[in-house]
Amino acid sequence: QVQLVESGGGLVQPGGSLRLSCAASGFSLDSYALGWFRQAPGKEREGVSCVSRSGLITYYTDSVKGRFTISRDNAKNTVYLQMNSLKPEDTAVYYCAAALTDYKRIHHCPRAQSDYTYWGQGTQVTVSS
Repeated sequence: QVQLVESGGGLVQPGGSLRLSCAASGFSLDSYALGWFRQAPGKEREGVSCVSRSGLITYYTDSVKGRFTISRDNAKNTVYLQMNSLKPEDTAVYYCAAALTDYKRIHHCPRAQSDYTYWGQGTQVTVSS
């Protein structure tokens, strides 16, 4: 069964840190670019970060630059999102996603949600004092 399972969400105070993990099962992440998205209450889901299939190219939305770091460990079939200096506006359900990417686009970091084939079920991140 193909699935992505996120973990690591929770309640944290402003300025705190969380590390989200997303483990794949039923398929290998080697051929996929990987992304993190989030959806806050009453808002549309937005892209937060992505990492190319090669692992060499990353992207961050402006609001998280300098605070969030995406990484991948193909040996563990897992993608991570390290979130530091968290703010209340980071509160959202966070989703990981995988986009099948051919070798010609190994350094491509997909931005569109429609590029992503597999999605996790989401993990809640709440930043509040």
